[in-house]
Amino acid sequence: MKYVLIPGAWLGGWVWRDVAAQLQKDGHEAYQATLTGMGERVHLMSKDVGMDTAIDDVLNVIRYNELDDFVLVGHSFAGKVAAAVSDRAHDKVKKVIYLDAFRPERVRTPQGGFDPTNEFPALTEDKLGVPLTDATVHTIGKDIIGEKRRWFMSMSTPWPIKLAKDPITLSENYDKIKEAYVFCTLSGDPVDDIVAGKWGKLDGPYRKIEAGHWPMITKPTETAKSLVDLS
Repeated sequence: MKYVLIPGAWLGGWVWRDVAAQLQKDGHEAYQATLTGMGERVHLMSKDVGMDTAIDDVLNVIRYNELDDFVLVGHSFAGKVAAAVSDRAHDKVKKVIYLDAFRPERVRTPQGGFDPTNEFPALTEDKLGVPLTDATVHTIGKDIIGEKRRWFMSMSTPWPIKLAKDPITLSENYDKIKEAYVFCTLSGDPVDDIVAGKWGKLDGPYRKIEAGHWPMITKPTETAKSLVDLS
């Protein structure tokens, strides 16, 4: 099986290192995308880096690796990227897996955009990106500790603010896409309520991982297994 792995806010393809290694060990292919403005593409940060850029980043991973019949994995906010990419590359995507991520509605109206200055009060409008803080990690990823915590913080880069603000609009192409989900029980989301359908029925199978918001760091083997099981 082939996997295209899209990192969430503050991250680059580096965050998938151990998950990709496990997938490859088990005989699969793993392609670690990095969105412009973060990770090794941090030098390309600008006020214009938004969802159109991120979508093109992933579409180019697909195009230039000549990928077909693959599983697209979106983590955190990048569920929004995965949804939009699968809408455009619907003839190539086997399934989308949302890893503790934004989950789209099958509607034709804009969705997924929000103003991060409301969620991060210290953020001012003149900033290009949202920095990752210790407070945020402690709130949604307190299982990242010790050397892993130091490494994680040292590798993180600001999250381009336009990636949060820009909505996506899906077409009827998305209606054909198969979904699956991985939920992290220690990230602060009410997982049991979500699974029970309190915010709408899940449109596919799911797995739970006892981890914070970054299981690819704290439980990479279990994360890789969940992806394979859901594929």
